[in-house]
Amino acid sequence: MTLRTLDSLGDLAGTRVVVRCDLNVPLQDGEITDDGRVRASVPTLTRLLDARATVTVISHLGRPDGTPNPKYSLEPVARRLGELLDRPVTFVPGTAADAEPGSGPVTVLENLRFDPRETSKDAGERRAYAEALAAHGTAFVSDGFGVVHREQASVYELAQVLPSAAGLLIAEELSVLERLTERPERPYTVVLGGSKVSDKLGVIDHLLPRVDTLLIGGGMLFTFLAAQGHAVGKSLLEADRIPVVQEYLRRADELGVTLLVPTDVVVAASFAADAAHETVAADAIEGSSFGADGIGLDIGPATADAFAEAIAGSRTVFWNGPMGVFEFPAFANGTKRVAEALTEVQGLSVVGGGDSAAAVRTLGFADDRFGHISTGGGASLEFLEGKRLPGLEVLGWEAGE
Repeated sequence: MTLRTLDSLGDLAGTRVVVRCDLNVPLQDGEITDDGRVRASVPTLTRLLDARATVTVISHLGRPDGTPNPKYSLEPVARRLGELLDRPVTFVPGTAADAEPGSGPVTVLENLRFDPRETSKDAGERRAYAEALAAHGTAFVSDGFGVVHREQASVYELAQVLPSAAGLLIAEELSVLERLTERPERPYTVVLGGSKVSDKLGVIDHLLPRVDTLLIGGGMLFTFLAAQGHAVGKSLLEADRIPVVQEYLRRADELGVTLLVPTDVVVAASFAADAAHETVAADAIEGSSFGADGIGLDIGPATADAFAEAIAGSRTVFWNGPMGVFEFPAFANGTKRVAEALTEVQGLSVVGGGDSAAAVRTLGFADDRFGHISTGGGASLEFLEGKRLPGLEVLGWEAGE
C-alpha cells in the first residue's frame, strides 16, 4: 500500500471536505506569537478551495483536558487563517461535535480537545466522536503532521469513517523524513539538543548506524559530560541515563561515527535572563566562579564554532533541539550559530519542529533559509526512531516503502 494523496479523492467540486490541520500555535494574551503552523496549512486548503470544495477545518490547541476553556480557543487562529487565505473564514464556537455546518467556503470548528473523546484511551469513545465530526463532510483530509503519531479520534478513527487522504503538508513531511532515513546524501550530520537526553534516546539509538556525525547540545549535554566523568554542578542531569549514554559513546566509536560533545559551556549563577555567567571548559564547570552551584545554560563559543564547521561540511543535516536557553539573549549564541550554519548547507537542511522551529523564528531567521522546517517535533522524532505512526498507517503508508 502507498500513502493516499489528494488525487485519490477524485473530483471534489461541490463537496465539503473535513481537514485535520495542526493549528496548535503558541498564544500570548490571545495573540499568536508564531503562526508557522497556520501558514503551513494554507497550501492544502488552497488546493481544495481551488478544486471548488468547501472546507471545514478541525484542530486542537494546547491541553484543555476535555473541558471548554477560552484560553485555548481557536478563534484567533481562525482570524489569522482568513488573513492568510484572503477568503472569508467562519469560526463556529462551542464543541466541535455539536457545531452547525458552516455556510461559507471555510469553516473552523472550536478546539477538538474541548471534548474528552478526542484523546480518549477507549477506541469506542473515539469512534463515536469521529462519527460526529464526519457529519461535517463527505471526505477527510489529514494534514496535521504534528499529531500523526497519536491514535486520536480526528487523526485515526475519522480517517476510517470517511474516504480519506493525506494533505500536501503530510506528503512533504514524509518525503523529507524518508530522505533522512533511507537515502541521505553524505556527509550526514544530526544535531540534537533540548532539555532531556531521555527524549532523544530512541533517536540516537536508531540513527547511530546511519549518520556520519552526531552533535550533542542543550540540557542533554550534561548527561554526556557526566558519562565522560565530568562534574556538572547544578546543570540539568539525568543520572539514571548515564549508563545508556556511555553505551552510545562506545557504539559511536565502534561504528566510526564522530560524536561531538561540547568542549566549553556557558555557566551561570542561576536560571535567569540576567544571571551572572562565564564561559569555562566543559570539564571545569565546578571550577567556575559559581563552583558547584553553577548551572550550564548554553554551549560555549568554541563548541559553537566546531558545530558550525561540522554542519557546513555536510550535505544532509537534521537538527532537533536548541543548544541552550535561547529565550534568554545571553544564552542564545549556540543556538543562533547552529541555525546560521544550517542556512549555509549545500544540500538538505531540516529543522525538526517544536522548540527548534520556535528558536529559528525567535532569533529572526526566515523559514525559506532552511531546506525544510518540520511542523511536528514529536512526530518527526518518532519517525526517526522507527516507531509506527498510526495517523500515517491509516492513510495507507507503510514504513520502508
